[in-house]
Formats: sequence, C-alpha cells, structure tokens
Amino acid sequence: MAAGAAGCSGDGGDGADDGRNSGSPSSAASSPGVTPSGDPALPAALTGQKPDWKRCEAPVEAYGSSAQVPGGQWQCATVEAPLDYGDPAGETIGIALIRSKAKDPEKRIGSLLFNFGGPGGSGVAALPGAAEGYGSLHSRYDLVGFDPRGVAASSAVVCRGDKETARSLGLDATPDTAAEERTFMADAASFGKGCAERSGRVVPHVGTANAARDMDLIRHVLGDGELHYLGFSYGTELGGVYAHLYPQNVGRLVLDAVVDPSADYAGHSRNQTRGFQRALENYFKSRGIGAEEGTGRIVKLLQQLDRRPMPTADGRRLTEGLALTGIIQPLYSQSSWKYLTQALDAAEQGDGTGLLLMADSYNDRDENGRYGTQSHAQRAISCADAKGRVSPAEVRSRHLAEFTDVSPVFGPYLAWDLAGWCADWPVPGEWETPEVSADGAAPILVIGTTGDPATPYEGAKKMADELGKGVGVLITNKGEGHGAYGSGKCVTETVDAYLLEGKVPRSGKTCTS
Repeated sequence: MAAGAAGCSGDGGDGADDGRNSGSPSSAASSPGVTPSGDPALPAALTGQKPDWKRCEAPVEAYGSSAQVPGGQWQCATVEAPLDYGDPAGETIGIALIRSKAKDPEKRIGSLLFNFGGPGGSGVAALPGAAEGYGSLHSRYDLVGFDPRGVAASSAVVCRGDKETARSLGLDATPDTAAEERTFMADAASFGKGCAERSGRVVPHVGTANAARDMDLIRHVLGDGELHYLGFSYGTELGGVYAHLYPQNVGRLVLDAVVDPSADYAGHSRNQTRGFQRALENYFKSRGIGAEEGTGRIVKLLQQLDRRPMPTADGRRLTEGLALTGIIQPLYSQSSWKYLTQALDAAEQGDGTGLLLMADSYNDRDENGRYGTQSHAQRAISCADAKGRVSPAEVRSRHLAEFTDVSPVFGPYLAWDLAGWCADWPVPGEWETPEVSADGAAPILVIGTTGDPATPYEGAKKMADELGKGVGVLITNKGEGHGAYGSGKCVTETVDAYLLEGKVPRSGKTCTS
C-alpha cells in the first residue's frame, strides 16, 4: 500500500467541506430504524445487541490453519443478523467482525468499515495485513473489517472438496468438441448441486442486498449515526447498493476500482474481457512489444497447451486454463508484471512452473494441495444476485465470436464461463443489474483507474452517474492496476482529505499514478 510518485492534473482541485462536522465524532447512533422501505422492522434483540469485543484468536475459516493471531491491537466480535430479512425474528446468522481502535481517541470520527472485494473476500483476514497502508485513517477511525454472510467466519459457503476442485481446474474451460462441452457443463452443474447439499441453509440468502442490510446493522450496533466506508472492487457494488437502500445513513463512502452497475450478467464478463485485454496490451507496450504481436504469442501458447499440457517443477501439468489464470493474476498490479515476463519467457521455453505458481496463488491453493473457499462464496454471491443465465447454445451462437473479437486471449474463456458459472444454480438471481441510485445521500467518492483490468474505468463513470447528481463524485486515476488508493500521492491524499476532514473534491478530478 506504499504510495509512489503521483500528480494531479489541473482540472480537478478540492471543493468545499461536506458540512458533516468533520472535526468531531459521529453523531449518536440513529434509532433502530435500520430497515429500508418495504422491509419488516428488526427486533430489539438485534438492534439492541452490543458486540462482545475480545482480543483475536485468528479464525481458521478466515486465516487458514497456519495463521498467527493478528496482535494485541486487534479485537474480534460477532454480530447476529437475520438469516432472512423477510423474517427478521426468525433464524439468525453470525457476521464476524475485526477492529483496531482509533489511535487518537480524542479526535475519533467513528468506525471505518472495509470491504476488499471478491465477492467472497474475508475482511477479517485481510484488514490486519493491509492496515499499515491506512495509517493516516487509523488515527481518527476505528478500522473495522467483516466477513460478509457466506464468507469465511460468517457461515462460509462450501461447495466441493479439494480433490474435486483440482479435477475441475484441470478441465478444458474452452471446450472445442461436444464431449468437452458435456464434461464442462456437467462439472458446472455439480458445483451448484454441491453448494445446495453442503450450504443450503445460507445459499438463498447471501446476495449483495442482504450484505448491505448487514452493514447497516453493523453501523447501528457500533454506535455510528452514519456509515463511513471504503470499498474496493466488488465492495463498490456493495457500497452502491447500500447507498440506494440507506441514503439517509450515508456518511463518507469511497468506492475504488468500480464495478459497472449498468452491466448485466453477460455485460460484466464482456467488460472484464475488454479490461484484461487492455491491461495485457499495456503490459506488452511496457516491454516494447506491439499489441498484435504480444496477443498472438499468448494465443499460440494457449493453443499449444490446449493440445498438450506443459510439465512443471512439482510434477503437475500446466493446462490451457491454468496458464490463462496465471496470466490474469499478475495483471492486477503493475508491480507484478516482471513476474509475468519471467513466467511467459519460461513457458515459451517449455517450463510452465511460473505460470502454474501464479495460477495457484489466484486459485488459493496452498503447498499441500488444499484450496480455500473464497471462490465458492464468490460464485454463490454473484449467482444469488444475477438473473442472467446463458446456455451453451447461446455461447456458441452469440457470445463466443463477440468475446473473442474483443480478446482472442481472454474472450473464449469468459464466454464459456457465462454458461458454466451459474449453471443449474439452486436459487434464482435477484436482479438484472443492481440499483444504486441514492437521491439525498451525502457525496460519495467514485475512483476509476484507466488501466484497471478487472473493473474497467468506464464502470466508474457509470457508477457516478447512477448514484445521482450531487452524489457521485468521479475521480479519474491515470495508471495501471486494480485499485488506486495507496498507489499514488494524489489519489491517497484526496481520499484522506475526504475521509478525515470532509473535503469533497470536484467531480472530474484527475490524478496520475
């Protein structure tokens, strides 16, 4: 999270204070009206609960079996929320929290809630490791992370075991024959069936709208009158949905690496196809290699692996799908491009070890062959949200050619993923696109990076527009990578001034990292 050299263009500049009494703590918690219009009221047993903060014992579900205790400054607690917000007096689910209290209690503003993306990422696990990058914010905020419902220590969704996962990752994810297509779709259907069998209690209730409702309950029981929030990647969608449901409770919200709220199920994958291809071309440009030449080299390598997987140092074979994952992983951060160069050069000489190691990192595989369950929660949350379902016939007749035209490297994989991702899912999706309009909310910072591979810059513009006039404040970061805060002085200082002093920049401000 260390800041590098950066600068601001002259078309931005800081605006006025947001009028929210930035030099003093948040107002007292609102009354227990923590339900959006149309939702049943929550019972006093939930709105009146007080978190029982205790020094953390690292949850195995969040940190892994070899994890260390986060340290004396970190405290953990659990907040009970309705499993089904349509039946708030019924069964509950525990939402795991972690916090480190503000360093300067006399100038404390309140709690700053984080979501690091995914969906499916554990905030309980991620925040202690990332907290050093939020030192200025830590002075006046309690830093608070949480595991959204269905994630890690909050009743993690589990859909299959390690052996099944390894077998699945070895399948051809860009089927060329009818037999390969049947195998691919059968595996996809078995994933959904496994989710229903192993986690059927929570799978119907893990959607983003329910996670947003949980965030407001967390805000309330922490004693904050407004929600102060820093969301990355998927966390921007979660933050946008929160702002729509609870505009009156929006405090200082920052959305960084923004998911396009106007994109439907297929549109989201199309956006990612474009974003990853753009990042790949920027990577090749940094090496002095033309976009067409570099893309052609990758396509040639993937075609070779499709015919014959490549040996690696640990005896496993690098498949086409694993190689593609290994290429995707370092595109998230420009600082990792040098490792992509090393891995690609080795692969072109017949050694797939480097790409396999990066694929293992992306797939959350440890040295013992065990896999994390973040990808299970990711799929469960996104399929609970999205109504779109795409058949193999639709992929073949429409999406495959379209996506491949956008990116010969990533297009075929992401087109087929449309058919496999939510195949035979046990519950229907909630929306075509999320609703994020937030009339009456306080200004929300929306940050897009021009070279972001996973959430292309165009999505930030759409989010700022859909939040509404006077609400969405667009900040453009000219640079590479997924996420802007901490990558350069300009963005970081702009966000810090907003979160710490309530200074709202002019919409349209541009930074360079």
